[in-house]
Amino acid sequence: MPSTELRRLTLFYDGACALCQAEILFLSSRNQEGLLDFVDVQSTHYDPIQTGVSCAAALSAMYAQYDDGEMIHGVRVFPEAYRRAQLPLLAWLFSRQLLQPLFKVGYYFFAKNRHGISKILGPTTLWLVRKKTAKHNLS
Repeated sequence: MPSTELRRLTLFYDGACALCQAEILFLSSRNQEGLLDFVDVQSTHYDPIQTGVSCAAALSAMYAQYDDGEMIHGVRVFPEAYRRAQLPLLAWLFSRQLLQPLFKVGYYFFAKNRHGISKILGPTTLWLVRKKTAKHNLS
């Protein structure tokens, strides 16, 4: 689907999770079409009443909202985000129905344990993404 047909998508993420920050930084660096917005659910910019999703729910799974108000969550968010970030291979991979059970189990495990996983992998991953996006922005 060409980017002109894609609806704008706001991703709600956990800003206290370094791996989540790295993913958002990576996606934002590829957001040339301006089809992605990002809101940290732990910031003052997150309004659970306006979105209809409590902070606790938003912290338990990845949520995103299209510009027309439609909400999606869980693994379904990733192909939509990757499509808008011009990452067609990842979008294709994450949209494969055959792989959905595996992605759902993996994401459920990650979501429940993201802070522990992030303590181990987060700082290095965030550093690498910052380095890569800084290099990309210089060229």
